[in-house]
Amino acid sequence: MSLRTLPTLPLLRLALFVLLLGAADSLRAELPTLPTLRLSVLQFGTAHWELDHLERHGLDEAAGFDLDVRLVANLPASRIAVSSGDVHGAVVDLTWAQARHAAGQSYRYLPYSSQMGDVLAPPGAAIRDLEDLRGKRIGVAGGPDSKSWVLMTRAAQARGLALEREAEVQFGAPPLLSQAFKRGQLDVLVTFWHFAAELTAAGEAEVALPMATLLADLDMPVGLPILGYVFPETWARDHETLLARFATAVAQAKRELRDEPDHWKALRPLMRVGDDAHFEALRQGYVQGIPEPLDEERVRALQRLLVLAGTAPEAVMPAGLFVMSGGETP
Repeated sequence: MSLRTLPTLPLLRLALFVLLLGAADSLRAELPTLPTLRLSVLQFGTAHWELDHLERHGLDEAAGFDLDVRLVANLPASRIAVSSGDVHGAVVDLTWAQARHAAGQSYRYLPYSSQMGDVLAPPGAAIRDLEDLRGKRIGVAGGPDSKSWVLMTRAAQARGLALEREAEVQFGAPPLLSQAFKRGQLDVLVTFWHFAAELTAAGEAEVALPMATLLADLDMPVGLPILGYVFPETWARDHETLLARFATAVAQAKRELRDEPDHWKALRPLMRVGDDAHFEALRQGYVQGIPEPLDEERVRALQRLLVLAGTAPEAVMPAGLFVMSGGETP
């Protein structure tokens, strides 16, 4: 190479770089765009942990879609978002999905969790049976349609006990009820499972009536997925592949969070815990709530549960609205 050719090398390199950049842009343009799935979840809810892990590890892209999580401050906001079409899906109670179905707006139901908060009492309180709740001040997270409260009242009715009349019942937001409970303003607390886990981990409450016992009294199997991701049925019919891809990704996220505890280190900031006891209680609670895959028998059990909650048998959600393979854990 002669000395007079040396000045042309930078120009050749620049030309080569431009060619390569153009080729890369052309290749990106030819790649298919992944479909986007928009979900609304509570900012400090447990589903946020699961979806954060899913996004953090690219499980959405691996399954062939792009997840867009919209965080909201409360459950009503999440329900409004999915019912208005602002998002494709949200996490709700099974009883809410049933109520919307009865109102003519059906949702496809993909199991999320089987966790229900147990009935709590102060440590050492003499509350060990439904009969012990007569005359007590009971705090209930949510409203009268709260799944735990509905099941609790049905079990009480089977014994001739009308808690709505024979106890002093107060409905409210979980954080406010937790504070009232700790101040001694409530004798019994029926709250969301992660709030219950925090109270018991701190030694400020103990389980007075396990929800599994109440379900057994009603001849119902335990571990039913009473929380789920819901998607409008009209949307789901047009996006069966996208829904299946999400079910695959979320099942993988559950397996990893169940089997590999180290993944939880990244989630700890989202859990708002101040010590290891609270952290471990919430981690174990999430894992214990991972539902078994749905089959025809378990779908029938969910339908019986809805009937127990007051739904007329002929109006219950049909089996076709339940995603059978959702949340599968081998």
